[in-house]
Amino acid sequence: MAGFERLVVVDKEDISVVRFVDRKIIDASEIEQLGAELLSLVDIQQRKRLLLNFEGVEFLSSAALNKLITLHTRVKRAGGTVRICNLHPQIREVFAITRLDRMFEIASSESAGLAMF
Repeated sequence: MAGFERLVVVDKEDISVVRFVDRKIIDASEIEQLGAELLSLVDIQQRKRLLLNFEGVEFLSSAALNKLITLHTRVKRAGGTVRICNLHPQIREVFAITRLDRMFEIASSESAGLAMF
């Protein structure tokens, strides 16, 4: 999909599978861009069913987690759903500690994530 630098978006029927370009999501300016790209999926492209595939992502900063929370809120307000798959074990642990695993349904694989819809 044209226009994204931090994301790769592939549509599987009415579900948008979102993959991340960066292995480490820590740079403030990149996180701002990532957040803007994620929100544009909802606000501009009207996508309501997102599967965030974190395959290959090894680290997320707290600022990146905040962008995910904002995305979740925006998608939910639009009547949609965000699911997550392929979390690195360390990131999964952060989701558990911050209780984000209660906000997001998390699957072990992309196919399992797609099946959750």
